[in-house]
Amino acid sequence: MSVTTVNPYTRKKLAEYRTETLDEVKAKIAKLRSAQQEWKLNIDRRLETLAAAKKRMESNLQSLATLMSQEMGKPVAQSEAELKKCIWTTDFIIENAKTFLAPEQVKTEAKKSYVRFDPLGIVLLVMPWNFPAWQVIRAAVPAIASGNGVLLKHASIVSGTSLKLEEIFGCDLFKSTIARGEVATGTVKYVDGVSLTGSTEVGSKVAEEAGKHLKKVVLELGGSDPYIVIDGTTMKEAIKNCTYARLQNNGQSCIASKRFLVNETVYDEFYKGMKDEFSKVKIGDPLDKNTFLGPLSSADQHQTVVDQVKKLRTVGTVEELASGLEGNFVPPTIVRTDALVTDEVFGPVAILKKFKTDEELIRLANETPFGLGASLWGDAEHAEKLVPFIEAGMVFINKVVASDPRLPFGGVKQSGIGSELSRYGILEFTAKRTIWVN
Repeated sequence: MSVTTVNPYTRKKLAEYRTETLDEVKAKIAKLRSAQQEWKLNIDRRLETLAAAKKRMESNLQSLATLMSQEMGKPVAQSEAELKKCIWTTDFIIENAKTFLAPEQVKTEAKKSYVRFDPLGIVLLVMPWNFPAWQVIRAAVPAIASGNGVLLKHASIVSGTSLKLEEIFGCDLFKSTIARGEVATGTVKYVDGVSLTGSTEVGSKVAEEAGKHLKKVVLELGGSDPYIVIDGTTMKEAIKNCTYARLQNNGQSCIASKRFLVNETVYDEFYKGMKDEFSKVKIGDPLDKNTFLGPLSSADQHQTVVDQVKKLRTVGTVEELASGLEGNFVPPTIVRTDALVTDEVFGPVAILKKFKTDEELIRLANETPFGLGASLWGDAEHAEKLVPFIEAGMVFINKVVASDPRLPFGGVKQSGIGSELSRYGILEFTAKRTIWVN
């Protein structure tokens, strides 16, 4: 069997790739396991290998950015920015891995007692298409630094990127597989941990399979994150940043702000500004560096969002702020509604609501089953007092929610389990081993 990649902008075939069987994937895991046994005690060798991979990414940045944009429609300027973030993160892990993984001394009545952080073995990465390099790097680099081997099962529409990343890592601790979803699920029992970024539905299925075999999982799942304007203190910045918050990556980001909750005293001002900013966005060819909004990743994804917008028309006022678009494009869209919207809209569609009191703000912020990241705009002291009541793994005040290698990334509720990035992320796929010496 095979998978075919298609350019979502031109809608033309890019390439065709043969899919691997479960037996072939198992053979790759066996080779990874053999290599991992040789590498797990040599952190210097691992970090040198990651440094070499970083240099290859730097030298391949333009070609890889173009491939990513061709495969999933991301504007190429954003693809380049994604790869630069990958390079920054790799540098951060290389610089800090030894400190993060150093044995933790614990004072007891023993002559010596401490905690070791040793690798689990082989980690399966099940990754999505929306950030085809970043999602992989932020999971793979910490896992390899801590001594694990990595097998990447990427989304089929970015198969070319998947194989290019294997080439960039260039070591026997990282391999890619082009495989069907059922093969990936069948692979879980043969690895030692699974890191998945994707929908809550898929994450639940993978977690169920991992649970059957008692495998460690880290799940970074969906989000329907709130962008909350609590007052007019930072109104200019709130309006300026709302476009990036909602439309980055063609609106296809788990941490994109999807629900805009605005204090009724400044609602009209914010709505007018948001509409104006959305209307200015340059839409077009992803390979044009001036493009900010490209097509959705596939015809299927486009149809899903079109159907969601059609449904939203029955519960609110829908304004599409561009016309004449064809193919897989969805225009920047604002939906004004008071209705409960629990589905994650994975496209450039903003839900806009108003609130009166802090109590109503908190209720609206927490009304979906998701809890990834919340962005609050206004008086910082007031906003910080609201933080304990906001059900989200990350809360950013007067800033758009973003991932940062120095801080843990992860959600609560149906937005995930575990953390990526920072010291917490690098320790996820390690065994915390107690050592007692008399």
